[in-house]
Amino acid sequence: LMKVYKLLLLVCVLGSCKKGAVVPIVVPPRDTAIVITPTTPTDPETAASIGFFMNEWIPKTFVAPTFTDVQMPLVSGVAINVNPANIITKIPPTIFGNNANPYMTQMVTEPILLNHIKELHPGIIRFPGGNLSSVFFWNAENNNKPADAPENLVDADGKTFKSYYWYGKNNDNWTLSLDNYYAMLQQTNNQGMITVNYGYARYGTSANPVAAAAHLAADWVRYDKGRTKYWEVGNESNGSWQDGYRIATASNKDGQPEKVTGDLYGQHYKVFKDSMMKAAKEIGKSIYVGAQLLEQEPASWSTPTDKTWNSGVLGKAGSVADYFIIHSYYTNYGENSQATVILNSAIDRTKTMMDYVKSNVTGNGVSLKPIALTEWNIFSEGSMQQVSNISGLHATLVLGELLNNKYGMASRWDLANGWGNGNDHGMFSNGDEPGIVKWTPRPSFYHMYYFQKMSGDRLISSTVTGSTDLSVYASSYASGQVGLVIVNRSNTAIDPTITFQNYTVGNRAYWYTLRGGTDNGDFSRKVIVNGAGPLQPAGGPENYATLKAYSSTLLSNVRVTVPPRGAVFMVVEKK
Repeated sequence: LMKVYKLLLLVCVLGSCKKGAVVPIVVPPRDTAIVITPTTPTDPETAASIGFFMNEWIPKTFVAPTFTDVQMPLVSGVAINVNPANIITKIPPTIFGNNANPYMTQMVTEPILLNHIKELHPGIIRFPGGNLSSVFFWNAENNNKPADAPENLVDADGKTFKSYYWYGKNNDNWTLSLDNYYAMLQQTNNQGMITVNYGYARYGTSANPVAAAAHLAADWVRYDKGRTKYWEVGNESNGSWQDGYRIATASNKDGQPEKVTGDLYGQHYKVFKDSMMKAAKEIGKSIYVGAQLLEQEPASWSTPTDKTWNSGVLGKAGSVADYFIIHSYYTNYGENSQATVILNSAIDRTKTMMDYVKSNVTGNGVSLKPIALTEWNIFSEGSMQQVSNISGLHATLVLGELLNNKYGMASRWDLANGWGNGNDHGMFSNGDEPGIVKWTPRPSFYHMYYFQKMSGDRLISSTVTGSTDLSVYASSYASGQVGLVIVNRSNTAIDPTITFQNYTVGNRAYWYTLRGGTDNGDFSRKVIVNGAGPLQPAGGPENYATLKAYSSTLLSNVRVTVPPRGAVFMVVEKK
């Protein structure tokens, strides 16, 4: 007690006490220890835009990887400050999803692919994917379409063409059957998101095509037996490219208009949801059914369908939808975009989309629901942008911005697609890329893999001073460590110093540094991880799962080099 008293006197001598002030001294009972309890950060309330997707949240424990000792760079004028006491949101694992499709093999026959998916662990894998969901009959044998599915469909211009239906019981080796989709999920420890066939409600020729399509969807829920929680009614059903957007009214028996509208889709959504929820109740399972919205203001040249889509859907189904679905390919369609345009789009559009949807929802008198970005990628083409390290950096930025803006769920399009001279959205080479072994991961895989590997379970506050070219996404682990994802969007290396509030660094930091190669200008098809690159003309190191981290012992502040158009994925120990 005498030590405490002398300390208080010293404080007053140094000028902290006003003249005449009384310094109270509380004397504890004899043998009672003075305990200083550290402040425990408080988790914020789950945002409405995340909602039930946060039910998937689990605490994470960091396990230190094997490492190679390296020296940290000298201090620079760029500073990153991290405050683990300021929690932005708990991180929903549903944000790291991806898409499968019916033209990427039976998957369970591809052990190399399955191993990569297991390592990546996207959490959610959506199926049967985009446009093909509008012509997918989950319970049909190959080439055995329902009797009320017409022989011809109608395109956006009103021209008829031979229908091309897809079948869930097709076991040919080039396609993916429904049962093997389920088997793939089980073998890779992921769960599904299913898009039911809404187009059938439009082009079906039965007396009540909406009821027939809703019944088909409900039967899928019954067959699913609770394996899938998240369901969508249709895919981009507003789009003029979608089967069911325009129908042959002469063949329609329930008086539907030639072209779909948001109002009509909203009416139909309620029929689908009612049937699907009854089926879920029958099997004693809970499901969530999503409705589609547009992510941005339609352009002046957009179709009348687009211009009234959101107001129509929200007016008819906004109050009953469990969540709202949007899609974005970030950059302009067909544009040979520069790297800067691509990277900036991840930051700008992720926020503007969320702002737009929130404004539309509340502006139509509807309470905000969880938001799911169930397809995303870039449209940029002409310079192999989609298969490049820049695409990987874009993916890293999108993940960080999705968390910043509190999306509930997201799934990138897609696991495998088609080469198209480098205009290929696939995360893996599909076997048609010249000189590249089938299922070789592309740079986007590595960026998304290390993002999850080195990020915790809570997004926390971080700030950058001295540079406008760094994007930082900081997180904390339930086990105490801090994770950092640092992206350098510039053409020059940056060496930031990282400081902390409400956190004392421990003995070590561990990190992985990702950068592009020297091929193909700004759009290298390679990614170099801690100095290790691919053995092929594209991709990254084959031993990514066992690759040693860089590491350094810590004295006070943390410093690291972020390469040009590169990223660092780091974890800092706590004392």
